[in-house]
Amino acid sequence: MRTTGLPTRSGTMQAIVQNGYGSADVLRMAEVERPAIAGNEVLVRVRAAGVDRGVWHFMAGKPYAARLALGKPENRVAGMDLAGTVVAVGDAVTRFAVGDEVFGVGKGSFAEYAAAREDKLAPKLAMLSFEQAAVIAVSGVTALQGVRDAGRVRAGQRVLVIGASGGVGTYAVQLAKAFGAEVTGVCTTAKVELVRSIGTDHVLDYTKADFADGSGRYDVVMDIGGLSSFSRLRRALTPRGTLVITGGEGGGTWLGMGRPFHAFALSPFVRQRLTAFVARQRYTDMETLRGLIEAGQVTPVIGATYPLAEVPEALRQLEAGQARGKIAIRI
Repeated sequence: MRTTGLPTRSGTMQAIVQNGYGSADVLRMAEVERPAIAGNEVLVRVRAAGVDRGVWHFMAGKPYAARLALGKPENRVAGMDLAGTVVAVGDAVTRFAVGDEVFGVGKGSFAEYAAAREDKLAPKLAMLSFEQAAVIAVSGVTALQGVRDAGRVRAGQRVLVIGASGGVGTYAVQLAKAFGAEVTGVCTTAKVELVRSIGTDHVLDYTKADFADGSGRYDVVMDIGGLSSFSRLRRALTPRGTLVITGGEGGGTWLGMGRPFHAFALSPFVRQRLTAFVARQRYTDMETLRGLIEAGQVTPVIGATYPLAEVPEALRQLEAGQARGKIAIRI
């Protein structure tokens, strides 16, 4: 392992750790050992981190099936999205060197240091703050794979994004626009101006308008909210349109995959294409997003920023549905 510039204070760091599953009350600030890195990993001095629904699911242990895979979260450091500076590299690492500024996905990013695999990181753009860079990977890659791969969005199509004001939704709107689609975003009253500000062609306030009332049909519907029935979603589609189920929201407490299973089971029997996907964090997709951001076609949307000690409050805001775009953590 090649290192430089590491603090000398007994190899410890401040981090948000989790003991047990439940509400944000299971999270606490603690001093823990800095992580060791494998040959294909780098150690990142974390400057900022991002908050996403996946972090909430890991904290809550929902769906319950996740607990079988994760085990007991004793003193587990929370967080995935990160941006920071490489301070050590494993012997097999070739893409990064000490001193490089990076963004991507790490293991336990709500901390002063985090280990991250080389293939889950990309170079940070100088034009972005660390907070902006830290909120790209998880939500941005999910949106990219939903719009480009699952939805197969192309120029001239009409796209409906349900949940357009959230972390994935704000990226999905901008990506669909970048691919040449006419985009309608669905959100609540308080977030209409936010959704309009990111270039959405039309905004529907779901408290005042029904996207499934028959007044409009869409070639692609991205359902990020997870609360609408399949019959309503299909009514919003053209006869051969595509429905993309994004994430596990509304998918059941035990397995969390009820809606994706429903989509795959129903799709062979209808003319419309009903699909779902599980996002895979790949550095190639992070670099695609990096290029779109550099070109001015996509901009990370941050609604609030919290210091490390206030991660529990940030997750409470996310759970309450108050988040606008992404929530960033400054470290």
